[in-house]
Amino acid sequence: MTDALLPAAPQPLEKENDGYFRKGCNPLAQTGRSKLQNQRAALNQQILKAVRMRTGAENLLKVATNSKVREQVRLELSFVNSDLQMLKEELEGLNISVGVYQNTEEAFTIPLIPLGLKETKDVDFSVVLKDFILEHYSEDGYLYEDEIADLMDLRQACRTPSRDEAGVELLMTYFIQLGFVESRFFPPTRQMGLLFTWYDSLTGVPVSQQNLLLEKASVLFNTGALYTQIGTRCDRQTQAGLESAIDAFQRAAGVLNYLKETFTHTPSYDMSPAMLSVLVKMMLAQAQESVFEKIGLPGIRNEFFMLVGVAQEAAQVGEVYQQLHAAMSQAPVKENIPYSWASLACVKAHHYAALAHYFTAILLIDHQVKPGTDLDHQEKCLSQLYDHMPEGLTPLATLKNDQQRRQLGKSHLCRAMAHHEESVREASLCKKLRSIEVLQKVLCAAQERSRLTYARHQEDDDLLNLMDAPSVVAKTEQEVDIILPQFSKLTVTDFFQKLGPLSVFSANKRWTPPRSIRFTAEEGDLGFTLRGNAPVQVHFLDPYCSASVAGAREGDYIVSIQLVDCKWLTVSEVMKLLKSFGEDEIEMKVVSLLDSTSSMHNKSATYSVGMQKTYSMICLAIDDDDKTDKTKKISKKLSFLSWGTNKNRQKSASTLCLPSVGAARPQVKKKLPSPFSLLNPDSSLY
Repeated sequence: MTDALLPAAPQPLEKENDGYFRKGCNPLAQTGRSKLQNQRAALNQQILKAVRMRTGAENLLKVATNSKVREQVRLELSFVNSDLQMLKEELEGLNISVGVYQNTEEAFTIPLIPLGLKETKDVDFSVVLKDFILEHYSEDGYLYEDEIADLMDLRQACRTPSRDEAGVELLMTYFIQLGFVESRFFPPTRQMGLLFTWYDSLTGVPVSQQNLLLEKASVLFNTGALYTQIGTRCDRQTQAGLESAIDAFQRAAGVLNYLKETFTHTPSYDMSPAMLSVLVKMMLAQAQESVFEKIGLPGIRNEFFMLVGVAQEAAQVGEVYQQLHAAMSQAPVKENIPYSWASLACVKAHHYAALAHYFTAILLIDHQVKPGTDLDHQEKCLSQLYDHMPEGLTPLATLKNDQQRRQLGKSHLCRAMAHHEESVREASLCKKLRSIEVLQKVLCAAQERSRLTYARHQEDDDLLNLMDAPSVVAKTEQEVDIILPQFSKLTVTDFFQKLGPLSVFSANKRWTPPRSIRFTAEEGDLGFTLRGNAPVQVHFLDPYCSASVAGAREGDYIVSIQLVDCKWLTVSEVMKLLKSFGEDEIEMKVVSLLDSTSSMHNKSATYSVGMQKTYSMICLAIDDDDKTDKTKKISKKLSFLSWGTNKNRQKSASTLCLPSVGAARPQVKKKLPSPFSLLNPDSSLY
């Protein structure tokens, strides 16, 4: 993808021969989706170049005093703006290229809209994290080369996730891992010098920031976008496929809504609260559309109660798309939402409103009161179909009078044809929608069906006798709602757990460098007790004991004993280890917690190329106190397989001096649950 380093010899780790890797897709695979995403990446680079040229021309125009120079600059600026507009239209064309995301089976259904993945640039964590490990944790950063490489491999794999649940799990794993990384290496009082750059998925404008909030927000956005691609890929000709599509769109809405409420001031158009609100509405509307398709999939029988339900379901879909179109037409979303998306929402609003009137017309025109008919139930359903009956009509009288039913039914057909005409007209006004052949076929077929039905019942005096048909009340049997992301169900191992329990060894706490304490147990008495749970602390220290004389203090954390790493050991385990040496000299390394500096807001200038000043704002990162589960579990190291087997083993030279004494730590690993405290739900980009 953008600035991606292609592997020298990629080895296919394919899953079920479908061309997808277990952890990330092969970027060399020439699938329709990968080609589209590669085009998006190339467009992002062209937009970046044009924006920089425009910024330079505007700056020159401000300082130039020569009239000829200013005139030349204005001319060049007009060309650059024209190029930018063309690039924007080309990017919009990619955003409405829904065909490659749909199910491969030919189906006579209206296409759904997926979101494209945000692109990013490569980030090298190696030097910065090694330096911080040495400076803050007083350990040799080169001992953590594998962990840093795992982190970089995981990020690289997240740039090409597979379009299935494995891809979603990959993105969510990286998001949770970022919570650990943020707590380990990003103190609230300073910048780390890492610049994260992501491209707006709708405008192509790059946004850069020096903290992890933009990174975490963008990964969440891509998680929601991946759910939309999964939803559009489902086979909508089967019940199971439609159920999966409904679930995927609800989960996409949940992730995007969580992003909107958690990262409240993102410096990117596609992740602004207003835009995210519209995207959530769009996902729920597409989920509701899938509900309607699920109800009609087995076939719609010409039966009174079924037609009432189908008509109200269609009215529900038309209503949510009408609300979506209204939201897309409001500023500031209107300026950045693809015009084709707003047009398609308007087309679907009229199309499904037309279907609601068509099915209502059928149930009225073809209805017959037969012996044994439950008129009371039918009367109740017909009364609930409308907000109010037309003047002079009552539900029961209409059911019994064939002429009244036929006249009211033809009125609904007239409204259906009016909505059909409007949907076809709206689709013809948008160049992108005119190119979607299946959409044109569906709209024309529905319009022709209503026209033929009306033609069979048309009478000469209809223009004089037909009344205005009332609107159908929107109602659904399956109300769709957002499904929030369930991070707690995904167990993720902290790559850097060797540094110690996160509740103590985090970036927002400071300690003294490790001190070596040499002492002996006198007659089996250590001279102190222990407390705490991984890592343990020295407690009730005898001021005259050997350990105290050697420099131990109450409250010290024990990090190692005779080169054995003790940061994850419990009180009983440490005590057993100490007593195992008998009266031999014991070398114990301890650290003392310094007074934590008061938490300061992390102010970092946001670099946002070519964006309005309202989006070039100061970013505020607020770190909550980290909480971790005190229970320990030993597990094997997770393997994150990228599209290449070669890991990012950059051995960049550290800018800090290495410690004179460094001992390798035992590979003791602890599996941590993914606590929401690490996700920092109150974090915001401000």
